[in-house]
Amino acid sequence: MTMLTKIGNSQGVRIPKAFIVQAHLDDAEIEFEVLENGLLLKPVKKSARVDWEENIKEILKKNRNKKDDGMLDELLNDSDLEDWQW
Repeated sequence: MTMLTKIGNSQGVRIPKAFIVQAHLDDAEIEFEVLENGLLLKPVKKSARVDWEENIKEILKKNRNKKDDGMLDELLNDSDLEDWQW
């Protein structure tokens, strides 16, 4: 059990590391949901493709000696996926 702790004009709670690991909250963006008798904390789920462009550009930066022949534009063009069911 734990208690709320005053932090400026707000209050906070310390979450044991074991709970953080078990709930997959480590270094995660957290979403709060108020329930009838409590508060639910859960990690925000991002779309799997959210960071693809940045990740691809980072990979290309690391491999500068390799020629960028327009494959980045082809990889990032997902117009052919509009009708795809995920």
